[in-house]
Amino acid sequence: MQKAHHEPEEAFPYLPPSKELREIHADIFARTSPIPIRVDKWMFDKFLAITILFFTAPILALLWSAYKIEGLFDPSSRGPVFYFYWAVSGGKKIKKIKIRAIKTQHIDRTAALVHDWRAYKSEWNVEHRTRIGHFAKTYYLDELPQFLSVLMGDMSIVGPRPLAVHHYERDLQQGNVARKIVRGGILGFGHIRKGTAEMGDPKFEYEYINECLTRGPMGILKLDLWILWKGLQVVLKGEGL
Repeated sequence: MQKAHHEPEEAFPYLPPSKELREIHADIFARTSPIPIRVDKWMFDKFLAITILFFTAPILALLWSAYKIEGLFDPSSRGPVFYFYWAVSGGKKIKKIKIRAIKTQHIDRTAALVHDWRAYKSEWNVEHRTRIGHFAKTYYLDELPQFLSVLMGDMSIVGPRPLAVHHYERDLQQGNVARKIVRGGILGFGHIRKGTAEMGDPKFEYEYINECLTRGPMGILKLDLWILWKGLQVVLKGEGL
């Protein structure tokens, strides 16, 4: 039997910014309002989101059908395929849409009523997942619905990963401002380092923000494409546990 994988209560805890980081990016830390999204980045986001949703629509349909079929044989797997919890992107509370990975009996009903991330934290226990949910989680397919959030303008393709409200508040209390001033992304400059010792180091988020403020349109496009390429490699490894 596969062992359970337990993620800490504070999922993906980001470290407080160091004094050196604050000095290097003093202009970013001094900002008090969100940075407007660039037109070129906005166009790239919309185009890629539409393209990916078009080509992955059959995958989403297959996952939905597979969930329903699994529910016929395993009543504990029945329930809604999609759900959302409240997260923060660019200082704004948004709906972070995902595919349910766990059996409904492991959902915290009280937390689910208010769309709190903690309602679904049991997904980090492999034994609590549905078969289809485990497959989707392994290959990050549970994140596909977030491309809808990109179309709605709540997220970008690339940017700091939006955090659940209580994770965001903790991050903010530590002194991090990245998720307060820039729109969150499906992939982040730091998130592509998932599984390494660098995961959770806030410097990557500030480096990305700095690049967005200083690079021209082609420079940002190249950087975003590079991050997407690195992210694709993470996905293909099938280590999204």
